[in-house]
Amino acid sequence: MRTPAWFIPAVLALILWGVWGLFQKLATNQMPPRTVYYVSALGALSVVVVLLSTSGFPTHLNFEGVLFGALAGVCSSLGGLLFLQAMGKGEAAVVITFTALYPAVSVILSFLLLHETITLKQGIGIVLALFSMVLLT
Repeated sequence: MRTPAWFIPAVLALILWGVWGLFQKLATNQMPPRTVYYVSALGALSVVVVLLSTSGFPTHLNFEGVLFGALAGVCSSLGGLLFLQAMGKGEAAVVITFTALYPAVSVILSFLLLHETITLKQGIGIVLALFSMVLLT
């Protein structure tokens, strides 16, 4: 059986996000969340600089893509800042698990706004994920 093309990048993302959560907690143990946010943003900016220097500025831009991309960046940044505030006040195991349920929000919004279908199995998974939020608090 052939490995799907998405599998390796997805596994690497999973690992990096897992390590990211650990580093965020270690950082908030040492500094205020806002300071950690600034330093973290500089780390992210270094990746952008490397990508731009190796591949050049993207030439396929359009208004809607830029708008949605910018809005995604704003949501990501504000979510990251709020995540750090939660990490500074709570236990990493609870905060990371709770916030890792964000795909349920994306799936529900995709259903409501993009009219994507949700199978019965996926629906049960979403309900269970939302129920787990209650158990974590």
